[in-house]
Amino acid sequence: MRRLIRWVIVLAICLGAALFITRPRFAAPNLLDGLVADPARGSVVFAAMGCASCHMAENDSTPDDLPGGRQFVSDFGTFIAPNISPDPTYGIGAWSDLEIATAVLHGTSPRGQHLYPAFPYSSYARTTPQDIVDLIGHLRSLPPQAEPNAPHQVGFPFNIRAALGGWKLLFAGSGWVLQGNLTETEQRGRYLVEGLGHCAECHTPRNLLGGLKRSKWLTGATNPSGKGRIPGITLDQLDWSDADVIAYLTTGFTPDFDSVGGSMAEVVDNLSQLPRSDIEAIVAYLRRVPTR
Repeated sequence: MRRLIRWVIVLAICLGAALFITRPRFAAPNLLDGLVADPARGSVVFAAMGCASCHMAENDSTPDDLPGGRQFVSDFGTFIAPNISPDPTYGIGAWSDLEIATAVLHGTSPRGQHLYPAFPYSSYARTTPQDIVDLIGHLRSLPPQAEPNAPHQVGFPFNIRAALGGWKLLFAGSGWVLQGNLTETEQRGRYLVEGLGHCAECHTPRNLLGGLKRSKWLTGATNPSGKGRIPGITLDQLDWSDADVIAYLTTGFTPDFDSVGGSMAEVVDNLSQLPRSDIEAIVAYLRRVPTR
């Protein structure tokens, strides 16, 4: 009996330690101190992050309306994008700037819950505080949408949010994938691809737990919907010039005069709002990604 009690105590200590290590993280209280929002610049950050692509209403094309409701099918269930308009009841209008920053950078809600990584905070974790502030300034300038949020359609055991702390510990690091001596342009491209643009979330295969396989970075992945495959975007897989890639990312047309389709069409709409120097930086980064 004494040995059993001892093991129960050890197990309780281990579980307590695990819960402590994987508890939700919050942004540092002084993270945004002294920063002033530039909503106009925030609109470019908003486009680079592709916020409207997920949070617009189903079958809508108005990027200023963000009531949520779009469904995203995955192997773990169906996730439904929430309302991120400034509505104080159903959206994020009552959230503080720091609470929004915490959600974007750490995947933690104002109530201290882990958010599901269908929201790509593991990529957004690389966002600079100034870009966060500018983004918030833009979001607060948009019209509120009084649309209630629908619950995610996720079954056991994936509906246990506490377990997401372990997932974050394994897969949500904020370090860069492409290392080495990069030029300023390549560093900007890395920030856009690995951070704001979260390109790997679609174009990199995942393991059984849903973590990105960094050893196969940007080499293509199975479409979560079960329809087809998302192509790789390492430039060794395309016999295109830099000018061809830039044209594709800004106009949606390929060198063969085909046009982009599916969700990539929305990505092109977003990227077309960025300055040309940013598109050139993305291409410069992709040229540096090792072939697999």
